[in-house]
Amino acid sequence: MIPKHSVTSDDYPRQNNLMNDLETRTDKPEEACGVFGIYAPGEDVAKLTYFGLYALQHRGQESAGIATFEGEQVHLHKDMGLVSQVFNETNLNELPGSIAVGHTRYSTTGSSRKVNAQPAVVDTRLGKLALAHNGNLVNVAQLREELLQKNCNLVTTTDSEMIAFAIAEEVNAGRDWLEGCIEAFGRCQGAFSLVIGTPTGVMGVRDSNGIRPLVIGTLESNPVRYVLASETCALDIIGAEFLRDVQPGELVWITEEGLTSYHWYQQPQRKLCIFEMIYFARPDSVMRGESLYSYRMRLGRHLAEESPTEADIVIGVPDSGVPAAIGFSQASGIPYAEGLIKNRYVGRTFIQPTQSMRESGIRMKLNPLKDVLYGKRVVIVDDSIVRGTTSRKLVKTLREAGAVEVHMRISSPPVTHPCFYGIDTDTQDQLIAATKSVEEITKQLEVDSLAYLSWQGMLAATREDPQSFCSACFTGDYPIPVPEPMKRTKLMLEKAVV
Repeated sequence: MIPKHSVTSDDYPRQNNLMNDLETRTDKPEEACGVFGIYAPGEDVAKLTYFGLYALQHRGQESAGIATFEGEQVHLHKDMGLVSQVFNETNLNELPGSIAVGHTRYSTTGSSRKVNAQPAVVDTRLGKLALAHNGNLVNVAQLREELLQKNCNLVTTTDSEMIAFAIAEEVNAGRDWLEGCIEAFGRCQGAFSLVIGTPTGVMGVRDSNGIRPLVIGTLESNPVRYVLASETCALDIIGAEFLRDVQPGELVWITEEGLTSYHWYQQPQRKLCIFEMIYFARPDSVMRGESLYSYRMRLGRHLAEESPTEADIVIGVPDSGVPAAIGFSQASGIPYAEGLIKNRYVGRTFIQPTQSMRESGIRMKLNPLKDVLYGKRVVIVDDSIVRGTTSRKLVKTLREAGAVEVHMRISSPPVTHPCFYGIDTDTQDQLIAATKSVEEITKQLEVDSLAYLSWQGMLAATREDPQSFCSACFTGDYPIPVPEPMKRTKLMLEKAVV
């Protein structure tokens, strides 16, 4: 049985959340989710999963959960909050077993409520399954209707639970775990990187385009034990060795017999989200054989070559803009300096600040070094601008600290289109680059100059086939067709030309 835990339908208090105010929200696309899975008899899989999720915390800060399998019995704990807030020694000790599935969430489909926290656990004739999902389905309305017509007892509003029920439906029709999963995935359209726990093993799955990442690691033991995670940084923290990526359209099945691979989709076409490389994934995570820190430095070098300027120092917006700022400095010859200090312990808060604090709210996270900035012509490098609200406040902060010129450089192209594949972006009319020219944005941000990296430069810096990435947020060219009703909820303006 699953231990009783309080799951309510009470809305997470987002209306009172400072982060949800357009004037004070981070000026970035909100995170995807982080998934983790492990098959390791004899190991404390709950604690290993805890540390894996801790390393993936940057991918989602709303809720966290772990399900463990002890034979046929499933133990589950999930709640709202950060990984370190949800788990402690006591509740981790109540999660025994040899298989674990973990999740840290930022909501994309399904609101931010405790009932929507993952893993999703459902019953089947072969026992329970626990599913953790990173991504977003585009045919969610159709799939939900199909499941409701077959009397599935959906208790959440997430597409993740619908995937779990689709698998359960196939298994209950007489298929085994592999057949049931493969049949269910054929009914799912969109982005999904999944970790699925069962009484006999754990699966790792990517959609046919591999839009969201998923990697395989090994723990040194005899026999070898396996780990699944959204990024390699989650392997590093527990001492696991990176083995390889789960490929687009692949299912890996990990049991006591080891790891086996199945290609559930026969004609995959890789379309990794380029924003994973630019911003979402941690800079120490490895993709395609190198750290993302190295890629982001190359973005900065390309940016300096495309959009040079005269200045005294180059600074980066911590933390995501720093590697590109260093690359910009190296290519331009302008010295790099730390001009902004980040308070790394600022998380979500429900304490409302005073109005005067709200007006300077960015200083809760970033504080300028006045003696570094005073009297200087400053190039400030960031990875993206989405709404422009915090960017404008940041420029004001630099000028108040004594910067005589502020030149902003962005190491990605203008974000002109919303994402439908697992990133929480605004409707198109909220994206500043969809409604304003670069000249108009320059005036709105009150910078001396503004330049974005070109689409071609961003892709050239990958040193890979440009066709192997999804860059729809910059172009509007969506690799997976999006149903018109879903499109109309976010897509309001003309298609961009790059």
